[in-house]
Amino acid sequence: MTAQPVDPPPGPVAVIPHTIGAIGDALTSEKRLAFFAEVLATEEHAVPAVMRRWWMTAMLNSAPHAERSRTDTAAGRSLVPVDQFLDRIDGTTL
Repeated sequence: MTAQPVDPPPGPVAVIPHTIGAIGDALTSEKRLAFFAEVLATEEHAVPAVMRRWWMTAMLNSAPHAERSRTDTAAGRSLVPVDQFLDRIDGTTL
């Protein structure tokens, strides 16, 4: 099974702080509006889960060549086995 492009990102991705403002700043304008609307409409106990989900979206979108990677993945180009991808995330294979 394959899931990710072959080439790893060209360097570390800056970590976005886990704050509402930082997450909003890292999103595109359309996604930013959706994020703020969701956070504002969410009950207090559920806000951390909403922030975590949007934080992951912001991090994925900020990765170098993210759009090319999504295009390649959708087209089935430059894929690697999932276990190799997970090794790269863990830092054991680069």
